[in-house]
Amino acid sequence: MIINPLAQAAIYAVVLSNVISARLPDNENKYGYALYLLAGFTAWTLFSEIVSRCLTLFIDNANLIKKVSFPRITLPAIVVGSSLLNNAFLLVAVLMVYTLLGHDLSTSMLYIIPLTACVVAFALGIGLILGVMNVFVRDLGQVTPILLQIWFWMTPVVYPLGIVPEVFQVIIEHNPMYHVVAGYQDALAFSRAPRMENVVWLMLASMLLMLLGLFMFRRAAPEVADHL
Repeated sequence: MIINPLAQAAIYAVVLSNVISARLPDNENKYGYALYLLAGFTAWTLFSEIVSRCLTLFIDNANLIKKVSFPRITLPAIVVGSSLLNNAFLLVAVLMVYTLLGHDLSTSMLYIIPLTACVVAFALGIGLILGVMNVFVRDLGQVTPILLQIWFWMTPVVYPLGIVPEVFQVIIEHNPMYHVVAGYQDALAFSRAPRMENVVWLMLASMLLMLLGLFMFRRAAPEVADHL
């Protein structure tokens, strides 16, 4: 969980640094693109891990669900807890890389706390809904990773929004993950306070989405056990 995103960021940095680095906003650091990439990967890795693990949560634990009586809400709780732990280790590694590259740590990085809460709520809501549906429509498990890849490239993780044609910028700005990833990049790479007004609206929507996911999870629990 630590080496993979760091390695991906390093590969993108080597391949695309000369092309994109000069087009980053407020880029005064020769390692600015690497810093930008690491911040975006930190946000996206947490989101994709929770969604991907929740997608197969019930199928992977079919024997446990069918044979043992236990509070099933612990299953998504374990996913969230372990994903947060992995992400915490990744964040520590990213901050160490920042320090090695001469990037000063600032108080703006504390914005990562509410941003992380937003990512978790959003990912858990989507993950639970997809996880319940995947029990009954197994093809969903094959399609979702492809959709996540498309979503990744529709989110300015590897590239800054400014290099995209204006017609596509409007579309990307309606991408919920854009605001969270941009917040990570502002707080970590650019040492400035992110624009939290869009994140607040996303947090409210994420809470509703998470409640919907939990509702579907509780209502479908008996049918899930029978179907598995």
